[in-house]
Amino acid sequence: MKTAEFDYELPKEFIAQDPVEPRDSSRLMIVHRNTGEIEHRIFRDIESYLIPGDCLVINDTKVIPARLKGRKAHTGGSVEIFLLSEVEHNLWEALVRPGRRLSPGTEVVFGDGRLVARIEKRLAGGERLVAFHYEGDFNQVLEELGEVPLPPYITKPLDTRDRYQTIYARERGSVAAPTAGLHFTPELMRSLEKKGVTIVAVNLRVGLDTFRPVREEVVEDHKMHSEPYSVSSDVAAVINEAKGHGNRVIAVGTTSVRVLETAGKAGRVAAGTDSTKLFIYPGYDFKIIDAMITNFHLPNSTLLMMVAAFGGQGLIMKAYQEAIAEHYRFYSFGDAMFIV
Repeated sequence: MKTAEFDYELPKEFIAQDPVEPRDSSRLMIVHRNTGEIEHRIFRDIESYLIPGDCLVINDTKVIPARLKGRKAHTGGSVEIFLLSEVEHNLWEALVRPGRRLSPGTEVVFGDGRLVARIEKRLAGGERLVAFHYEGDFNQVLEELGEVPLPPYITKPLDTRDRYQTIYARERGSVAAPTAGLHFTPELMRSLEKKGVTIVAVNLRVGLDTFRPVREEVVEDHKMHSEPYSVSSDVAAVINEAKGHGNRVIAVGTTSVRVLETAGKAGRVAAGTDSTKLFIYPGYDFKIIDAMITNFHLPNSTLLMMVAAFGGQGLIMKAYQEAIAEHYRFYSFGDAMFIV
C-alpha cells in the first residue's frame, strides 16, 4: 500500500489555531460505514447518536510541560529540549535543538540553574538521552519551567494550559493531548451517563509518533515507536461485559483505539500494563471497537491510516474532501468525526 494514497491538500486557513468555546460547540461529522451517508452536526449532538448500554472509552492521560528552553552552560547558546519519555528515573529520551551542537557531555541550564540537563547519548533516530539534576520535585520544577508542547502547526499561544488538556486528564506523561477528548464538557458527560452510557478510562502516554509523518513510500515499511498503556481490571471487566451483552464499545480517539486493540484478544480486553507498537492501517481486522470518535488528521499520518482502516479508505478520504468543502476546522483544535 502506497503512503501517497493518504495524501490530500488542505488550505492553511483550515488548520484550527484556537479552540472553540464552549468545547462541545465544535462541528461533528457523522460517517455511517454501512450506508456511506455523511451528516453534519454539532458535537453536543453526539448524545442523540449514543444509546443506553454504549460503553465510551476515554484516555485519561495528561500532557506534561515537555518543552524546556534554556542555555548551554559554557557558551550561553540557546537550547530547546523536548521531552518524549522517561527511560529511567531522571533519564529522558528527548528531541533537542540545535541538534548539531548538543553532543554527549553538554550541559544545559534552565531557570537560573534550578534545573540542569546533561546530554548522555545520541540515539539512532537523532534523539538524545538526557539526564536531569535538580532539587525538590521534578514534576513541580517542570510545571514552573516547562511549556505545554503544542503541535508545530499551531502558531498562536494558548491563553491557558488547561485548554490543551481534556477535562478528565489525570495521569501525567504525554507530550500531546488525545485531542478527540477535547470536545467533551462536564455537562455533556453527565448527560451521557444519565442517559445510560457507561464511561470508562484507559491510559496511553502519547509520544513521538503523534508528530512524525510516515516518510516511507510503502505504508507497511513504517515502524511505530513504543507507547506505554494500562487497563485496570475494573475497566476491562466493564468493557468485556458490554461486549458480552452485544453493546457498542466506542473509542474516544485513536489512542483509546490503540489500547483496546492491543489489549483485545478474541473479543475481550485483557487488564494490565504494557507498551504497544501497534500500527493500524487498511486491512486490519478490528477486535474490540464498534465506533470511533476522532478529529481530522494530517495527510500521510498513521492516525489517518487508522481511521481509514476503520471507516473504509474510500469513504474516509471522501469524507475529508467533504469536510474541506464544508469548511471544517482541522487537526488538534479542529472539529470531530463520529464513525459508526
